[in-house]
Amino acid sequence: MPVINKPIKIMLVEDQKLMRVGIKSLFEDSDSMEIIKEAETGKDAIECARVLKPDVVLMDIGLPDMSGIEAAKKILSDNKKIKIIMLTSHTTEKEVMDSLMAGASAYIMKDFDTESFLMIVKTINEGAMWLDPQVVPYIRDKNAGVIPAKQVTRAAFREQHSNLTQREYEVLKLVVDGKSNYEIAQILTISEHTAKAHVCNIIQKLVVDDRTQAAVKALREGLV
Repeated sequence: MPVINKPIKIMLVEDQKLMRVGIKSLFEDSDSMEIIKEAETGKDAIECARVLKPDVVLMDIGLPDMSGIEAAKKILSDNKKIKIIMLTSHTTEKEVMDSLMAGASAYIMKDFDTESFLMIVKTINEGAMWLDPQVVPYIRDKNAGVIPAKQVTRAAFREQHSNLTQREYEVLKLVVDGKSNYEIAQILTISEHTAKAHVCNIIQKLVVDDRTQAAVKALREGLV
């Protein structure tokens, strides 16, 4: 029997009705994604996420009852499998970094390119991470002078980061670049299962909760 792929279940958290209508319209003709719930507050989003278990949450930061960042933390504390995409007009460095450390897999500005938006959502659901070009400098500039300009030698790497293998280091760099497990497998010529295992080992060794936090920690500490 043919395998039937279920649509990606998306919850939209946005307090402005006009914005909700606009975003929802992007998914109307999609067979692979569907908006299963619209929420206007952080509290509603947290409660609905527990019941509906969406695959992806499109989360605004400026909600009326709490920060979307705080709502994201609580959603992920209940279910780490959910992918959070911060969809916002906020551009401060603190909000970007706090969102990523909370576990968000993507940070997208509301003036996004609608033609590529659905593809971004799809890749996030598959395990990638994505940063809006407007906020990438916050990540890079914060680590200016810390991130090595060239790849360290194998011996230097083992001395500095002996808890990661050389292969895990290579995988970590691809995670930072936003690659999914499938893409990592293709680039390194390994199975997707092996790529996933490497990512799990990295998460455990860096003492973080998910691949997004691993990427942020790698950037902050100059591991890549």
